[in-house]
This record gives sequence, structure tokens and C-alpha cells, in this order.
Amino acid sequence: MKLSIVIVNYNVEYFLEHCLLSVRKAVKNIDTEIFVVDNNSVDGSVAMLKSKFPEVKLIENKENVGFAKANNQAIRLSCGEYVLLLNPDTVVEEDTFVKCLDFMDKHPDAGGLGVKMIDGQGKILKESKRGFPTPWVCFCKMTGLTKIFPHSKKYCGYYMGHLPYNKTNEVDILAGAFMLMRKQALDKVGLLDETFFMYGEDIDLSYRITQGGYKNYYFADTSIIHYKGESTKKGSLNYVYTFYNAMDIFAKKHLSSKQTKIFSFIIKLAIWGRAALSFLSRIFKKAALPVLDFLLVYAGFYFLEKFWATYYWGTADYYPLHYIVVAIPCYIIILLFFIYLFGGYGKFRPYKLISGVFSGMIAISVVYSLMPAALRYSRAMVIMGSILAFFILLAERYLLHYIKTGHWTVNENSSSYIIVGDKQETKRVTDLLRSTDLKPEFIGIVSPEDTQESDYFAGNLSQIEDIIRIYHVNEVIFCSKSLPQSKIISVMADLSKANVRFTIAPEVTDFIIGSNTINTPTDIYVMSVSSIISEDNKRKKRLFDFTASLILLVFTPLVAVFCKKHLAAVRDNFMVLISSKTFVGYNKTDSRAGELPKLKDSLFSSSENIKNKNLDAATAHRLNLIYANNWNVKTDFEILLNNLSEL
Repeated sequence: MKLSIVIVNYNVEYFLEHCLLSVRKAVKNIDTEIFVVDNNSVDGSVAMLKSKFPEVKLIENKENVGFAKANNQAIRLSCGEYVLLLNPDTVVEEDTFVKCLDFMDKHPDAGGLGVKMIDGQGKILKESKRGFPTPWVCFCKMTGLTKIFPHSKKYCGYYMGHLPYNKTNEVDILAGAFMLMRKQALDKVGLLDETFFMYGEDIDLSYRITQGGYKNYYFADTSIIHYKGESTKKGSLNYVYTFYNAMDIFAKKHLSSKQTKIFSFIIKLAIWGRAALSFLSRIFKKAALPVLDFLLVYAGFYFLEKFWATYYWGTADYYPLHYIVVAIPCYIIILLFFIYLFGGYGKFRPYKLISGVFSGMIAISVVYSLMPAALRYSRAMVIMGSILAFFILLAERYLLHYIKTGHWTVNENSSSYIIVGDKQETKRVTDLLRSTDLKPEFIGIVSPEDTQESDYFAGNLSQIEDIIRIYHVNEVIFCSKSLPQSKIISVMADLSKANVRFTIAPEVTDFIIGSNTINTPTDIYVMSVSSIISEDNKRKKRLFDFTASLILLVFTPLVAVFCKKHLAAVRDNFMVLISSKTFVGYNKTDSRAGELPKLKDSLFSSSENIKNKNLDAATAHRLNLIYANNWNVKTDFEILLNNLSEL
């Protein structure tokens, strides 16, 4: 046996299928065995493997045992001369394994090998080559010196920035996403250290390979795509703690006592520093636009007040100071609140803005009419200020949209696509896209060849940059059946600065995979796209939960008459109010609920109105799908109303 491939999977069914399809092509004419160790996934991965990849040797764990232990399970059963640890969120070129094995055969001193990795946007991943994490190297990385001097041997040792990406070199550390190792070396230095649950085990094993007298190489003559699931979690405290705790374990295991103390101190600083930055970053991202809106609208109100006071009343100081410092800010807060309710802080849509401002103006007018005469300063200011606020915010949104996209046009559809592939495959993918809720604005077809049928193709692959620019394309879909994986990766790398997203449509599948991460559900386009994950509906569902729970809590004495368990009802309403639970969610009988968009724990299920409560798993899954794909406020309201006594 020449090669044993080990893939550890945890709830990434679509990515795993795409990975295995690329592996299947790459192992032709190579004596290979493929292991998939599933860490108790609930997304249908195991069923997919059994039906579509019978050649795979499947190990089903009944719990998530971690990355290191799961890999070791398969390595112990492997028979290959070489062992490859491969992430399920990767895609390899057709000749990746041939080239890598040939290099290893010609370099008997090589114990391990890594390759050039690019992300889903075509950008090279820096962790393709890494240096040994000494205290100084980690200090440079944590303090930002590595980013400031990306090509410095002294300051960018973590990513070995002095070594070019287009040249094969000896390196210290291999990335666990693609880690090809000589089985003889593993027999000598041992397997992955199971003390590491996640992160750090690749660093530890790479180091032990070098300690065993072998070399690790970065191999530049082939590339893979790594969608890099952890990228979306790097701002979270949980990621920071898990990653740096792994570094701490490594330091205690391999560094001197003095170095370990320095390392531990740096790690603690990193955890607290990253936690603080993460907290501030989240606040800034959520508050930046509302704060900017408030300041711009306040400036508009202020100058309008001065103009109106001078023009209409004859004196610039007509309105009292508390009108400027109290009343106007209250008006603006009400306006912004209604803009939020109508989706003005989601994707920019002018109609959402005008709906929010108009509704806010009515609300302010109603409140204004109920105020004492002494506090009713000027109805004209309310109306004119609201209209002015709309134009200020509209201009601001268009400017921000232009800065982000490079053009002024705002389309209702989230994306315009071009599809690269032959006529048969592009038709299949076009039908797939149109069967979803995406309703793309433009679908252009690009031929992978230099010649094309003029009445069908918008152009060929050599013209793709011009097509992207002329049609304002923001997503490119490659048909993997029509193009070699190596060509797709090459084009992605060439267009990495074009500000477009890339997706890949595997052959004979009903999904398309793309983006920079495996943790963004909107990057997987399947035959049915759940409406419940749209920003508008997530906000509406939360507002319904908040409003309903608040009303029920206010009228607790009255609600208690209908509820069987009074105290439990108060507790449940409070849990919904603080967003720990939701009123309506999925039926828990559904064993495949993990495939659906995540919802909080619920008080009632989506099938609560069904008379027959004894549903089998398949029926429960169908009902959950219907609920997710057709969600609206009315559904939740009816279920809550009909089951109020069960609170």
C-alpha cells in the first residue's frame, strides 16, 4: 500500500463530499486506502458516506473524541508507506498526490510534507509554512510585528516570511490540514499527542519528526483549497483560549523551564488582550453605523433648527436648550429604532430606509400629540427633520455602498453570478441556483475553452476579468466537471484581488460550496434555502419573542389563569425575553435537525399544531423543513396562542 489518507469529520457533510470527490480523482493509479473518522456528526455525513463512497473505510465514533485521537484511530489501522492527514474542508488537485509522493520518494530525509494552501477567495494561506514557536516568535505574532514585517526572518518567524511561496523549502512546522508523513517516521517518533484536543497537535508532531532526525518540507509545486473553518471563530474568546492553551501544553512539553515561564506569561497576555480586542471589536461592529447615523442626523436636525428658528421665528435662539439636547436626540432614537425594525441595518435597501423613517415619523407625531403643550415645540420640525434624516441616511448608505462595492447600483438580489463550465454543466448549475431563494440578478456563462458559442456564452476564461468588471459580478462559480481542479485553483489565485467570491459546483451533486469559511451557511447553496436564516426573519423572530414574552410577563396575573404551571410560565417567559430560549423551534424527534439552521432551545415545536404527536423521525424532519423554509411571524403566533396553557 502506497498511501493511507485519514480524514476526521465533524458536521461538514457537504465539504466532506466535495473533498472526497477531489480525492477520488487524485488517487487514480495510486494504491490507496481512505479512512474517514466521524466524530458523532448529526448532519447526515455518515449516511452520505455509506451511499456515495463505499470504498471509504468508515470509523463511527459515538462522541467527539477530538482531532488527535480520531486521527490516531485510523493511523493505527493504516497500511500505507505514507500517511496523509487531510481536513474535510479541503479540495486537492488531480495530480497533488502524485507530485507529493514523487518528492517524498526522492527525498528519503523527508519525514513530513505540506503544500501551498489557498482559501476560498484565492488568497494564499500563510500557515502553509510555519516556523518553530519560540517565545520570541510568538511574541512577534501576538504583538503584530509579524504583520508589520511579513517578509522578515527576524519578525515573521511564525510564518517563515523570508521564504517565498513559489519555492520548495525546508520548514519547521506542517499544517494539520494537509500533513503527508512517512509511516516509518511515525513509527519512530509516535502518533499525535492526544493531550491536544484541537490545535497544537500538528505543531507537536512536526517538532517530534525533526527531533527524530527527519526534515519537514513545504512543497510549492501543487496547491489545495482550504476553506479554513476556524477563520470565523478567531475573534471569539473560546478560540483564543483553546489555541493558546494548546501552545501552553506544547511549551511545557518541549521548552526549558525558563522558556516555559516566559511562554506562559506571553500566552496569558495574549488571551486577555485578544479577549479585550474581541469584545471591543464586536461592540464597534454593531454600534458603528447606528452611532454614525445618530451623529449625522443630529447635525442635520441642529442646522435645520437654526435655519427654521431664524427664517420662521426671526431669532436663532427661539427654541430652548433642552429641546436641542433632549427632545431632538429622543426623536432621532425613535427614528433609528424604527429603521432597525424595518431592516435598515441589514443589507442596504432604500425601501427599508424609507419605511423605517416614515413609520418613525408617525410614531414621533403620535407621542408629540400626547405631550403637554409646553413640550410640543414644533410639529413642522418633526416632519421636516424626519424627511431630512431620510435624505441624509440615504446619501450615507449610498456612499458606504460605493466604498464597499465600487459602484452605486443597489440591486434587490444579493449576488450576480457567472458560471464557468461547458453547456451541459452550466445549465445544471443555473437550474440549481434558480431553484433556490437567491433569485440572482445576472447569470452569465463563461466557456472554459478559448472558443465558445456566441449565442450561449458571454465569453471565455481568458476574458473573465473583463466580464467581472463590465457586469459588476461578485461571484464566480466553477463547474468542477468541466475544469481540472488545478485550473480552478490557478484562476482563483489570479483573481484573488478582484473582490469577488468563488464557489465550486461538484459534479453530480445538489450543492455548491464557496467562500472563505466552512461556518457560513449562506455559502452552501442547496436545493432549498431556509428563509429562517435570512437577516430580516431572524430579526423578526427575535422581535416577536421579545414582544410576546414582555406582554405575557406584564400580564402575568391574567396569564396565570390559563397556564397550568404558573411559576414555570414566568420562568419560561423570562428565558425567552433574555434570548436564552425561543417560543417555537424544531421538533426534537427529528434526528437530522442538525442539518437545519440553528435555533435556540424552544418551548414549543414546529409541529405542535399537528394532532398526532407520535411522529416518526422522517415526518418530523419534513415538518421542520417546512417550518424553516416557510417561516413567518404568523406561524409562531398561532403555535404560541394555541399552546398558551402549556407554558
